[in-house]
Amino acid sequence: MTPKGEIISDVAESFEASPDAKTWVFNLRKGVEFHSGKSFDAEDVVVSLNHHRSDESKSAAKSLLATVKDIKADGKDKVVVTLSDGNADFPFVISDYHLAMMPAKDGKADWQSGIGTGPYAMTGFDPGVRATGKRFANYHRETYFDEIEIQSISDVVARSNALTSGDVDYIDRVDLKTVDRMAGGGNVDISEVSGFAHYVAPMNCTMAPFDNKDVRLALKYAIDREEIVKKVLRGHGSAGNDNPIAAGLPFAKDPAVKHSFDPDKAKFHLKQAGLDTLKVDLSASDAAFAGAMDAAQMMKESAAKCGIDINVIREAEDAYWDSVWMKKAWCLSYWSGRPTPDLMFTTAYAADAAWNDSFWKNDRFNALLVAARAELDQAKRATMYAEMQDLVAEDGGVMVLMFYNYMNACAKTVAHADLVAPNWDVDGMKITQRWWFA
Repeated sequence: MTPKGEIISDVAESFEASPDAKTWVFNLRKGVEFHSGKSFDAEDVVVSLNHHRSDESKSAAKSLLATVKDIKADGKDKVVVTLSDGNADFPFVISDYHLAMMPAKDGKADWQSGIGTGPYAMTGFDPGVRATGKRFANYHRETYFDEIEIQSISDVVARSNALTSGDVDYIDRVDLKTVDRMAGGGNVDISEVSGFAHYVAPMNCTMAPFDNKDVRLALKYAIDREEIVKKVLRGHGSAGNDNPIAAGLPFAKDPAVKHSFDPDKAKFHLKQAGLDTLKVDLSASDAAFAGAMDAAQMMKESAAKCGIDINVIREAEDAYWDSVWMKKAWCLSYWSGRPTPDLMFTTAYAADAAWNDSFWKNDRFNALLVAARAELDQAKRATMYAEMQDLVAEDGGVMVLMFYNYMNACAKTVAHADLVAPNWDVDGMKITQRWWFA
């Protein structure tokens, strides 16, 4: 994706669809090489995509490819993908970061080697610590750095100090409490981008009391999101309304019902659930997002005014994504969002999606998801996505607390084009390809 949100060619030089969008043909760029020197061809595409489709696959992208009936090579330079239903957004699906091209080896994708076709050949990888790469001389596009090192520095103070001391050139998720002071230091630029990203509090709809829709609604009305935006984001974002589709995306709409802080409505839904009061645990950690513990405490305070006792559990940061997210009944989390409603819903809200972190299942929603994906009439598609956004907001288990701006910082010694991509953090995760030394 370009910073403007357009899908462009990469190792697929061009692509076209049949009139019903069920068959997609990808014409591959000639002369592309893997870091090993092996030529990239159609077999590599077939095994790379099938790697996520196999019965034993645990890939988070498996649900994205659920409608793929067949992938076949047509010679060395052409790949034909056949879908069970039309999908006008299929090129966006193929752009998902999970679906990297890997070299074919013995009829399967060689994912263990770390060999790819990208601008940097991997020279080191210590999971959770750092990754290093060296410029690949035969990369098919321009790139500007000789070497890169990506470090994981989870502590926000240490991350900020690493930038201001010159140890690193760029950091993400700056401390919003000190961003103004950092910007005034003279050697640092702040990058603020309003994109699709949002902070959430998923409730497991298969576990009591969150299996009761009225309990979920009581909690949605019990949270003062505007206060959280003001104090946690310090204005660098906007309050959510339990709809993950960001304003500005195709087919985005504000749900019909507004879940703003309303103690009377929270108490009404508690009574509808047969309850006078409610006590629930909320697992939180700043691993979920910067300021998550502060947000959890504010959720506790506003909910107390509605007869709801939220017991905030501080979870360990280093094990949060393994032992808390999608394990505990209610927790804090974040989503970078996706560039189309179909991708966002298919990744995180479809009944069988690997990352359906609320374990929510709604038959009407899932039927609309399939129908909207194949609908080529844009007006009809808009009507379907409007209903889906209402459904996920009113019935769903994900509390969308707020949309946040990407707040990152860089040394003045690095530069970039006028636009910074909103689809992912760190310039659409393309900073090492798109940026250069000033």
